Amino acid sequence: MPTADSPSDSTTDPAAMREQYRSEGFTEDTLAADPMQQFAHWFRQVAVGGLLHEPNAMVVSTATPEGRPSSRTVLLKKYDERGFVFFTNYESRKGRELTANPYVSLLFPWHPMARQVIVTGRADRTGRDETAAYFRTRPHGSQLGAWASPQSTVIGSRDELLARYEELAARYPEGKQVPAPPNWGGFRVVPDTIEFWQGHENRLHDRLRYVREGDRWRVERLCP
Repeated sequence: MPTADSPSDSTTDPAAMREQYRSEGFTEDTLAADPMQQFAHWFRQVAVGGLLHEPNAMVVSTATPEGRPSSRTVLLKKYDERGFVFFTNYESRKGRELTANPYVSLLFPWHPMARQVIVTGRADRTGRDETAAYFRTRPHGSQLGAWASPQSTVIGSRDELLARYEELAARYPEGKQVPAPPNWGGFRVVPDTIEFWQGHENRLHDRLRYVREGDRWRVERLCP
């Protein structure tokens, strides 16, 4: 008899789920010279195509100094030749882990296009001027939320969280400038490797990885 741990048919059985990716070839001669240029090209395609909700969503994986990993979805807020930037509470789990162990992985799961981008590198805090400039662009409610929620800490109830928010809303009504919390800010992930993954039929995927070597990048192909 099927149970919660034994799917009853192929529609809910993970082992029976199959997808044949049909995509154009992805070869070394089509790559940009710089991985951030290649990322910008792919990001524009997924962002303007309308195939994906929040194309800037990425999985950020961190680890303790002892190697215990954790992952969560975070929104990319900026990218340029220096790397990838996101913002968070520095006292959250990911903030604490990055402070103790700055090595990080980012994953952009662009499934509708059968693509992934996997980044490994080091996360450094952004300057306070950059943090303040971005914080001013956030919606008023999101600014208050950054103050109301001591991210990753245990809380007794949702009512307690909402009460904190309402107290802040009374202190900082719409139109009044909300300062950036001192324990909130950005991380810039400076990449060491950036892999571009394009799915194909029969699991013969293309995996092209840029590897930093000093101030240059080397490209290598990985087996799928």
